[in-house]
Amino acid sequence: MYAVIRRYEGVTQPGEAARRVADGFVPLLQQVPGFVAYYWVDAGDGVMLSTSIFEDRVGTEESVKRAAAFVRDNLAALLPNPPQVTAGPVVATG
Repeated sequence: MYAVIRRYEGVTQPGEAARRVADGFVPLLQQVPGFVAYYWVDAGDGVMLSTSIFEDRVGTEESVKRAAAFVRDNLAALLPNPPQVTAGPVVATG
């Protein structure tokens, strides 16, 4: 399995961002082959995190492309700063 984590800082409207992600982005991500799970986390103080899990690296790479396009087209005003993106193989689970 592979994971990709995105950290967004300076989020202006966390509730609205969460709604748009749930209603628009999650369905897009679920269509990516190898999709396992997705989590959107409100860490407070204008910080939001997303974690995407896929069966292989190809899925994580596709999710990064889809996330960038979705943010550009639907969330740019709410997520004004580019995310910090970290991706890699899952080496332990619990």
